[in-house]
Amino acid sequence: MAAQATRTEHDLLGDKEVPAAAYYGVQTARALENFHISGVELRLYPNLIKAFAMVKLAAARANVECGQFSGEILAGIEKACQELIDGKLHDEFRLDVFQGGAGTSTNMNANEVIANRALELMGHRKGEYKHCDPHDHINCSQSTNDAYPTSLHVGMALGNQQLVAAVKELIAAFRAKGKEFAPILKMGRTQLQDAVPMTLGQEFEAFAETLAGEVKTLEAIERVLCETNMGATAIGTGLNAPAGYAQKCTDHLAKITGLPIRLAENLIEATQDTQAFVRFSARRIGRPVIFARWSVHFWA
Repeated sequence: MAAQATRTEHDLLGDKEVPAAAYYGVQTARALENFHISGVELRLYPNLIKAFAMVKLAAARANVECGQFSGEILAGIEKACQELIDGKLHDEFRLDVFQGGAGTSTNMNANEVIANRALELMGHRKGEYKHCDPHDHINCSQSTNDAYPTSLHVGMALGNQQLVAAVKELIAAFRAKGKEFAPILKMGRTQLQDAVPMTLGQEFEAFAETLAGEVKTLEAIERVLCETNMGATAIGTGLNAPAGYAQKCTDHLAKITGLPIRLAENLIEATQDTQAFVRFSARRIGRPVIFARWSVHFWA
């Protein structure tokens, strides 16, 4: 069996061979060796990968406006990011979702894939980072501590929009059944016993109304998800980011995503806060108790 072709990349730990065909680089390769935990890979979460591409695209545009690098490099980055947004190259994200390092490996996975694809689009070979570097260009003016949580916020907001759309379809179906089943009598139940009569239509209308309430809550949570800390860098002070970068990046991200993205008022607070994740995870669409309240026994 022929040996796999490789290219040599270098980081602070030294040289390492990376598969020649891979768009990821040395830091992703090390993380693939270091983190064998759950077997659940990043590529199973397309909204997160798309969100990372959106964030990196917004950052690149803001960096060029702030004079950090050239428009030629930006052109390659823009095309590479758009491919990820379109669903391409997601198989290059094979890291375990559980990692050490506060998400640095995931952030570098995105940086390396975007850089190497941009290099190809610019007419260079993978690994020729002097032309487009994962750190100096793709991660310019950023830290994992702002790029990663912002990508999580955006990815969750994208998923939230899909969820709301699906639940609205379910609500419409329940309401239609509510009208269809309006003439059908059944026995309502309380405390697991027969109680008083109702119609099956009333039951389905109640299901629809419960879900409508959930949709209102999910739509309200979108506002929390759309507050981001881009420009905060490591701890919220904005160290090593140029003046004006944070707001420029936020404005670009809002245009790219179509979401009402806004910059947090206090970036130090936003960098350490997990409120959005806690609030979103608290929502449970279609809670079992809702559908167990009445049993479907028809009353002829």
